[in-house]
Amino acid sequence: MPRHTAYAVLAGLAAVVVLVSTAIFVGVGNSDGNIDAATRNPRSSAAPASAGSWVGTWSTSPAAAEPNTLRGYAGMSIRNVVHTSVGGSQARIQLSNLYSARPLTITHASLALAAAPSNPTATAGTMRRLTFGEQSWVTIPAGQAVTSDPVRLDIPADADLLVTTYAPRASGSVTYHPHARQTSYLARGDRTEDTVGVAYTEQSPYWRYLAAVDVWSTEAQGAVAVLGDSITDGITSTAGANHRWTDFLAERLRTESGAPRYSVLNSGISGNRVLTDGTQVPPNNPSGLSRFRRDVLSRTGVRAVVIELGVNDILRTPHETDPDAIVAGLRRLTEQAHARGLRVIGATLAPFYGHRGYTPQLDAVRQQVNAQIRSGRVFDDVVDFDKALRDPIFPLRLRPSYDSGDHLHPSDDGYRAMARALDPQDLKGGVAAAL
Repeated sequence: MPRHTAYAVLAGLAAVVVLVSTAIFVGVGNSDGNIDAATRNPRSSAAPASAGSWVGTWSTSPAAAEPNTLRGYAGMSIRNVVHTSVGGSQARIQLSNLYSARPLTITHASLALAAAPSNPTATAGTMRRLTFGEQSWVTIPAGQAVTSDPVRLDIPADADLLVTTYAPRASGSVTYHPHARQTSYLARGDRTEDTVGVAYTEQSPYWRYLAAVDVWSTEAQGAVAVLGDSITDGITSTAGANHRWTDFLAERLRTESGAPRYSVLNSGISGNRVLTDGTQVPPNNPSGLSRFRRDVLSRTGVRAVVIELGVNDILRTPHETDPDAIVAGLRRLTEQAHARGLRVIGATLAPFYGHRGYTPQLDAVRQQVNAQIRSGRVFDDVVDFDKALRDPIFPLRLRPSYDSGDHLHPSDDGYRAMARALDPQDLKGGVAAAL
């Protein structure tokens, strides 16, 4: 081969290598609200060469527009504290502007490990600036969500993360999750990359804007997403302790021999129903049916779904007294999950004796729904929360509700009992052949 021809061949091969490398490593942030879309095309120079996959490590469900926030939090830094279920070597986040009628512009965002549980101070050397399509700022249209580019950071399982955003201008109502059972923080001015938390003098029991965190994991096999109401939201668990039943389940999946190595994604909203939305536009507290795709099916790496819904359809006005209507809604959820190839575990409806709306007639509806769930014709498998919460070893505690009346909710031990009632082996395998 002539020397000039050989040089031309080598140059061509080098160009191919560059193009392939670029296709693998370069991309832009996702703005369609579906964080799972990025699992098909990791879009950053941070994408690793070794085997692994994206999986959700934490999520929450946008529940409503925060009251009295028509101007948003202009000129303030919001530092959300969230807890991982699995670890990884990279991370990315999803921000939601679902409940605003105006675009939200974030000019600075960051991610870091917390130096201590529920603390706004970052662990030394872990602060990372986040970008969106390789830009340090992003504008999220009204009603939409956006996913950041990945950043390299060794993230442990069972650890607190600090996700901080700064918006300089008024942005309309703030999309939030009101019952975080976790203290987050606010600071005046752009304190996004402050590693010391002294500027974060205002505490908050809410999560704002943040909807999900993904990690690049070589160990996790996928995620189990949980659709539920206040029991899944964990509104009577000890604040800051991560003692929701989903947290206890995540612990089991991390430590038990033979358990699937799944992360656990909590999509509980207090007062949530299967069939009926809240009253605002867009609806606050959207029904399980209306939010299932956004809050569950679109989450990253989901392999199985747990559904814990139906009590509030019976208890909240207008009362749904037809058990077949509730079961039909639960079946529709199962069908949607099956269309994605996902296995579905359904929970029996927990007891509500002690609620101010309790009547024997409404409890009879609950028991009829439970009978159909236990029949095996609604879900692929069943976890009996009704039985678990009646266990005398883990008595229920009556506490004030965050929405209406008095609800009978578990103590931390009760939430642990719920997690122990679910057999991790039931999360494995495919969907039932026929329901």
